[in-house]
Amino acid sequence: TPVMDLVANLVHGFTVALTPINVFLCLIGALVGTLVGVLPGVGPVATIAMLLPITFGLPPVGALIMLAGIYYGAQYGGSTTSILVNLPGEASSVVTCLDGYQMARKGRAGAALSISAVGSFFAGTVGTIIIVIFAEPLTRMAQKFGPADYCSLMALGLVAAVVLASGSVVKAIAMVFLGLLFGLVGTDVNTGAQRFTFDVPELSDGIDFAPIAMGLFGIAEIVVNLERRMSRSGAIKLTSLWPTREEMRRATPAVLRGTALGSILGVLPGGGPTLGAFSAYTLEKKISRNPGEFGKGAVEGVAAPEAANNAAAQTSFIPMLTLGIPSNAVMALMVGAMIIQGIQPGPEVMTKKPDLFWGMIASMWIGNLMLVIINLPMIGMWVKLLTVPYRFLAPAILLFCCIGAYSLQNSTFHVAQVAIFGVLGYIFVRLGCEGAPFLLGLVLGPQMEEYFRRAMLLSRGDPMVFIQRPISLGLLIATAILLVLMALPSIKKAREEAFQEEDG
Repeated sequence: TPVMDLVANLVHGFTVALTPINVFLCLIGALVGTLVGVLPGVGPVATIAMLLPITFGLPPVGALIMLAGIYYGAQYGGSTTSILVNLPGEASSVVTCLDGYQMARKGRAGAALSISAVGSFFAGTVGTIIIVIFAEPLTRMAQKFGPADYCSLMALGLVAAVVLASGSVVKAIAMVFLGLLFGLVGTDVNTGAQRFTFDVPELSDGIDFAPIAMGLFGIAEIVVNLERRMSRSGAIKLTSLWPTREEMRRATPAVLRGTALGSILGVLPGGGPTLGAFSAYTLEKKISRNPGEFGKGAVEGVAAPEAANNAAAQTSFIPMLTLGIPSNAVMALMVGAMIIQGIQPGPEVMTKKPDLFWGMIASMWIGNLMLVIINLPMIGMWVKLLTVPYRFLAPAILLFCCIGAYSLQNSTFHVAQVAIFGVLGYIFVRLGCEGAPFLLGLVLGPQMEEYFRRAMLLSRGDPMVFIQRPISLGLLIATAILLVLMALPSIKKAREEAFQEEDG
């Protein structure tokens, strides 16, 4: 029976995840993730980009368990700084600042932190259960995909990345195309000819993924943060860690709603935790009896977004694990890590590498539990950490980026690449362009091209193959609908409103 199979698979997953080395890597991931979430200006994308070279030496399962731990750990850590010092360590924690910090100023920091930790744990657990339930059917469906279907699926992914990117649509489209163009550099899949390498031998394999990620996210972020002069607000006193009965009563339904919303939005490409957190906050404000409280320390304003961003962080693994399609920048890095390990992400992972698949899923439960245990007692320490001036942090991050880039293939060429992409990333930030659509274009571009050409070869050059296959047709129709929706003025307005609170 399917249920028995599921149980058997999960038991198998836990036997993999509970080996000492994997538990240790999970703990490291959770700790590093929390640290990354806590330190403002060091996001999970930059950290995972910096740590990609380290994963070379690790076994594939362990490497992915650690990277996953960093990702959902950062969602936890981000809330800590948002609540205590009004600094979002993470994009998805921007919303938590609005009410979390106000609660802290009223002396309810402990309650805000424990509600966010418990809400996060609950949402993370639900998110993981959803992965377990939907992974099998989705993978089975994905195995029916031909090259044409994959190509259309990736087109949908790229369009969705544009729709759900904050800021101007035109800029997001430009970034996707730029990513696709950078993805063309290297050797042609079918003919073996060199493309856009300009006789630079290092470019024959294409532009390496890790240096781009480090430059775009790590270095650019440092420069922007150094410009910003991080302000430190006065220290917050921590009173009791326990929320009052009334706070619990109001937080519980908010957590449930946030979890449901985040779980759905996490699966969509491009959106992920940030979109989940904003939507959850907007929803709570809309259905609240007294919306005036929001922004002045409403419990729901902490509980819902925190649950949403954690649920979304978990469910965003679904498209990556089952279809090999990254739904956000972090998942693009995970795909990069899998390719580095010689694993082709996609529906085969589940059948051919059950250890990896189920081990990683089981490790998410263990990681989520660790995070609650790590986070509540260590809050005092995290607060101390925040007193380290950013000017000391920045050079350390730079150093790590350069060491990491060099160790990829022991070549200085990669360090130069990091520097170049750092400058590019800074220009992007100045122009108000997001790095994530670029990264998705870069990851999906080469794969999409490969599938497109395969489909064309199989159909003897007949482009109708994309419309004749029902799966492909369905995906293309979905893509078209998204494009139409994007052009509709009312949707445009709603989209701008959703992202307005982010800047506000």
